[in-house]
Amino acid sequence: MGLRPARTLRLFKIAWVFSRHGVDELVLTIPLFRRLRFLIYLAPGYWLRDRDAPRAVRIRKSLEELGPIFVKFGQILSTRRDLLPDDITIEFARLQDNVPAFPSEQARTIIEKSYGKSVSEVFQQFEDAPLASASIAQVHAARLHDGREVVVKVVRPDIEQTIQRDLELMYLLAGMVQRYWSEGKRLRPVDVVREYEKTIFDELDMMREGSNASLLRRNFENSPLIYIPEIYWPWVRRNVMVMERISGIPVSDIEAIKAAGIDLQQLAERGVEIFFTQAFQHNFFHADMHPGNIFVADNGQYIAVDFGIMGSLNPEDQRYLAENFLAFFQRDYQRVAELHVESGWVPRDTRVDEFESAIRAVCEPIFERPLKDISFGHLLLRLFQTARRFNMEIQPQLVLLQKTLLNIEGLGRQLYPDLDLWQTAKPFLEHWMHNQVGAKAFVRNLKHQAPQILERMPEIPMLAHAVLKQLQQGTLKVESKPEELIKLRREIRQANRRTVSAIAGSSLIVCAVLLLGISDNEVQTLGDLPLATWLLGSAGAVLLFISLPLNETD
Repeated sequence: MGLRPARTLRLFKIAWVFSRHGVDELVLTIPLFRRLRFLIYLAPGYWLRDRDAPRAVRIRKSLEELGPIFVKFGQILSTRRDLLPDDITIEFARLQDNVPAFPSEQARTIIEKSYGKSVSEVFQQFEDAPLASASIAQVHAARLHDGREVVVKVVRPDIEQTIQRDLELMYLLAGMVQRYWSEGKRLRPVDVVREYEKTIFDELDMMREGSNASLLRRNFENSPLIYIPEIYWPWVRRNVMVMERISGIPVSDIEAIKAAGIDLQQLAERGVEIFFTQAFQHNFFHADMHPGNIFVADNGQYIAVDFGIMGSLNPEDQRYLAENFLAFFQRDYQRVAELHVESGWVPRDTRVDEFESAIRAVCEPIFERPLKDISFGHLLLRLFQTARRFNMEIQPQLVLLQKTLLNIEGLGRQLYPDLDLWQTAKPFLEHWMHNQVGAKAFVRNLKHQAPQILERMPEIPMLAHAVLKQLQQGTLKVESKPEELIKLRREIRQANRRTVSAIAGSSLIVCAVLLLGISDNEVQTLGDLPLATWLLGSAGAVLLFISLPLNETD
């Protein structure tokens, strides 16, 4: 990547700002600037810098001075506690999108270009003064011609070009840091910039944000917990989004919430319930739930806005996380270590006993405190820091989850300092786990998998016949170690005897599932199963049991 004049000037401005704020660790240690070190010493800003401020504060101020793209970058970095020191990530979390608004004439031009018609044709009323202005977009109040009050979110003009320019410089600086700084390879700055690039370009797409909001709204439809504003799709474009205008008390305004007569303890506990419902029940969670994006209605219902960053967990991660939480608070550290290995979060060859010992050393001091004083978010953070010593791979979905949990937990304890997060979360997790491993989950999974089983059942006899024929003709190729051949021959003979039982048993179970699928009964327990399903399923289970491998000696 070459250094064109404009890029060089911008690079030197970045170096100047970092130097003036005393961020020498990131600038003067890079070889590109070592040769020019004397110029930085001659610069007045170098001698006027604040030498007493902590390192993290100086870096935060540098990002704020460099503009909205660097502010957004710092916000993203604040989620990467697995990579950066705690003092820096905590300070970066204080970065706010207090960005000067762009002229309303430009907002009107963007709107008219997107819709192909004048602002007055789209809106009955449009307020030029923005309600809010952030690094990516700003928001204007408006009214549709049918009288609905809305907000119009308009992406900043030429923001893509600005982002692309600064991204090129970020890649350049990240490459230098990774190559020349002793901590560079561990921090993997190039990967961090790449992740930021994806995130910020996703946030530029209002169609994507609108779809996130619509899904979240469906998930919590008619819920007393939280309200998601409606997206008005006929007026949504890639750089403009129109949504329902909401009114509420900023969640950070504790005095106003008290004055409205809202129960702060209930509000705090509802916040925890919302988080676990999103993460474990819906598998889709708002990953940017800082106080600026959360309001409280007069009836005590939460209201969320800004859906640019969302997270999700696959079923395996959900299961392992829930088991991790439960094992943690039972102090079953061996199970925690085993879960990390089983999930693939740490390498398969990790010694469970060593990992268990490391987890115990970190967690035991935490659990000496009352449960209500234990931070879920910090518990996860300490766990990830420990797991990193055992080469835990970066899990972006877990980092987003941890960040969201820290936000929710901090918010909940700001509302109600005595919030016992464990007491609130434990019943939810236990109920969720029961639904995942109980009879109801077994029946639900059978119903879900029945079409795939039926689709593949006709292939099983032919596949079995083909394998047996190759075995008879001596053409079956099996890769195995010599010492395993005797065991393999024994297993093949046993398999021949079990094949018929397995096919018959599977067929009977499939029939049972089909009967269950067309049944109108709601199955909550195994006792609710219809008689025919019981008989077919039981017969199939007996045949399958007969077909199971036994410890035979031939």
